[in-house]
Amino acid sequence: MPGVFPDYKAPIVRNGDEGRELATARWGMPSSSKALMDATKKRAEKLQAKGKPVDFKELLRMEPDGGTTNIRNVKSQHWTRWLGAENRCVVPFNSFSEFNKAEGGDIWFALDETRPLACFAGIWTNWTSVRKVKEGETTNDLYAFLTTEPIAEVGAIHPKAMPVILTTPDEVDAWMTAPSDEALKLQRPLADGTLRIVARGVKEDTAGLAP
Repeated sequence: MPGVFPDYKAPIVRNGDEGRELATARWGMPSSSKALMDATKKRAEKLQAKGKPVDFKELLRMEPDGGTTNIRNVKSQHWTRWLGAENRCVVPFNSFSEFNKAEGGDIWFALDETRPLACFAGIWTNWTSVRKVKEGETTNDLYAFLTTEPIAEVGAIHPKAMPVILTTPDEVDAWMTAPSDEALKLQRPLADGTLRIVARGVKEDTAGLAP
């Protein structure tokens, strides 16, 4: 896959009944109840301003939720329910992008020019909601990954955060199996100099694809 976009499916590795399994899930975990409530209130106010009747409970149930693509505050009650090993996953990648208009658009990072495989530390769940209005209510496997402070190379492009990256089998094992307090110690940036820019200004990075 040369690129993955929010609310589209991508491969994840999770703990299954018979060991680790490869699955596909839509990128974007459920948004918080507060975010959905606030969005529904705005929608209700617009309908009421037009003189239309409002069933708030039904409006809330059908509020579209495109999902939350990354997770920083793991102490939030919204996220703590999914921090057990049964809901942890890793998201394989060769390169990832951060957007910076002044630098030319999407800037792609990898461990080196050969784009070796690494993993984001993620969580997943099976969830019933309205992802898109045209789809209506659907049940999907959803995922998102943790973020942390950016290293120097990423911070120069995107100063707010970067994904939590696991680069060794031991780190992957710890994320997938360790108690939550141990696993969450992996929510830390890599060392400066670990990543390099491998492409600029493209929405998809095709260089890492096998022929």
